[in-house]
Amino acid sequence: MSQQEKAKKEHHKILILGGGTAGIITASLLRRAGQSDIAIVEPSARHFYQPLWTLVGAGAVAQASTGREEARYIPEGVRWIRERVAEVAPEQQRVTTQSGAQIGYDFLVVAVGAQLNWDAIPGLQEAIRKGNASTNYDYDLAPKTWELIRKFQGGTALFHMPGTPIKCPGAPQKIMYLAADYFRRIGIGRQARVVYGSALPAIYGAKEYAAVLERVVERYGIDARFQHELVEIRAEKNEAVFQLKSVPEKQQVTIPYDLLHVVPPQSAPEFIRKSPLADPAKPQEGWVAVDKQTLQHVKYANVFALGDVGNTPNAKTGAAVARQAPVVAANLLAVLAGREPQARYDGYIACPIITGYGKMLLCELDYTGKPAPKIPAINTFRERYDMWLLKKYGLPWLYWNVLLRGRNVPFLYEDHPGQAAIGKEEFAVR
Repeated sequence: MSQQEKAKKEHHKILILGGGTAGIITASLLRRAGQSDIAIVEPSARHFYQPLWTLVGAGAVAQASTGREEARYIPEGVRWIRERVAEVAPEQQRVTTQSGAQIGYDFLVVAVGAQLNWDAIPGLQEAIRKGNASTNYDYDLAPKTWELIRKFQGGTALFHMPGTPIKCPGAPQKIMYLAADYFRRIGIGRQARVVYGSALPAIYGAKEYAAVLERVVERYGIDARFQHELVEIRAEKNEAVFQLKSVPEKQQVTIPYDLLHVVPPQSAPEFIRKSPLADPAKPQEGWVAVDKQTLQHVKYANVFALGDVGNTPNAKTGAAVARQAPVVAANLLAVLAGREPQARYDGYIACPIITGYGKMLLCELDYTGKPAPKIPAINTFRERYDMWLLKKYGLPWLYWNVLLRGRNVPFLYEDHPGQAAIGKEEFAVR
């Protein structure tokens, strides 16, 4: 083997694909548990706290404050491979990068997030280029959302929600409520017709939270259209075409708009979707097929996945990642030691739904589909100003200074089965 060929091959005990929230927290936990020979494959030089992009789109947070240098958060002792993944071959325990480098592994953690599929809706990209459509699901476009809201003088403001899994599924209605609130504050509430085109059957899945959000919809006079799947955007006419999911004939309706916030359909990245790791039951989405509790791959015992890329039946939120990471770390260490995985993810998610400037409803659920509040002594079943402060200031601070460092967050990790499997001392603040 030539020196050049050797340079293109390396091997690590633990290989983590993705240096976002899921990948960094898991790497930090494994390092705190004393593991070495860990590598992260991540091409981006910037790390983003994406939940704040909604507030960027509402003019409440500066765009630049949502990103920092990736190098600051790669745990000490972890090798950072700044490459893009081209192929995953679990049978050979090998990952190939776009440069042609091959990386072998003993254990693989897949944490690559979700891919935005801009071409999945005909006319979507043209509508964004045309000028009066945007999305908060992209760092560069979130400021444009605010410009459209700020300059809006009346007409129809249309907000889209797809029916397939997306990261932060509360985001489409958060920006809608903020826009409606802003229109009222500047005195054009009567001139603004706010429409919610959602492919889902209701405003929220859990009735306890849906009851609160239905009152928010009523307060703003929002025209909520459920079972409406966006299938086309006619940018030249400022029209959005929806297919009615509740009608057998697949009837279509057209809604003209003056402002459009759209959500690009999402899936696992192509190299995952086309790999043996993907869930064969949903090939178009391609999420990694894992046991919903242990987060271990259903076929490959040395592979785990967490975060947006997994096929677990929970909403894809940052709080879910924070709850899943200790489970993955604990179970990976168990398998490494020749034991059966014992830690269990209970499906916990938190979805902070902003309902206006200075108001937020914290929706928390688990696999039972019932509310699972974790913050003690606070009634989170109503809109609260302190929850707004948590969203704008508290959660970002926790993210950068605690979560990414693999440190303990009591309301997320308290009595967590992952602690018992590794030992509580491994999750203590250090």
